[in-house]
Amino acid sequence: MKVVRAGDAALLVEAADLATAHRLDAALRDDPLPDVVDIVPGERTVLVVADTGADLGRLAERLTRLRLPDDAAADTEPVEVPVTYDGADLDEVAELTGLSRGEVVRRHSAATYTVAYLGFSPGFGYLTGLDPALHVGRRESPRTAVPAGSVAIADRYAAVYPSRSPGGWRLLGRSELRLWDVARDPPSLLRPGMHVRFVPRESP
Repeated sequence: MKVVRAGDAALLVEAADLATAHRLDAALRDDPLPDVVDIVPGERTVLVVADTGADLGRLAERLTRLRLPDDAAADTEPVEVPVTYDGADLDEVAELTGLSRGEVVRRHSAATYTVAYLGFSPGFGYLTGLDPALHVGRRESPRTAVPAGSVAIADRYAAVYPSRSPGGWRLLGRSELRLWDVARDPPSLLRPGMHVRFVPRESP
C-alpha cells in the first residue's frame, strides 16, 4: 500500500486492488486508530480523515503496519435483494445483448456481487460481479427521476437506487428493500466489501 497526504488533515491510501481496499476499510472500522474521524473507501483507495492537528506522519506509519483481515466479508451472509424483473429497459438490454428477457434475468440473478464502494447518493452501492454478457452502456438520455428501489446496470456495475433521483442506468426491475434509512444505524444497508445477491420474485 502507498500512503500520500491529502490536504492538511487526511491521508489517501492507495491499495493494490479492490479486495485490499476493503480489508483496510474493515480493519480501520473494527479497530479504530487514534485521531481518525472518518474513513471513505473508494474502488482502490481509502481516504483516512484525521483530527485537525493530528500527526499525519505517525498516522501514516500506523497505517502501513496495520494488520488486515483475510476477507472483509468472510463471516457475513450475502444481502439478498428481492427483485421484480419488470424494468423499463429490460427489453432493450435483451436486444443490446442478444439475449432473451429470461436469460437477462437468469444471468443477472445468478451472480454474487461485491459492493465496490458507495457514491453518487447516500446508500448507492456500486456492485461488481456483473456477468460480462450484460455489460451495456448507460442510456444516452438520463431519466430526470428514477424511483427508489430500481434495480439497474451500467457498464460493468449493478446497483439499486436507494432513493428517487436522476439517473442514466438501465432499469431491469424493482425491489422494496430499503437500502437507505436514516432511522437505522448505520443508515446504509450496504457497505464496501459486502456481498449481494438478487433474488427474482416473479418470472419475467
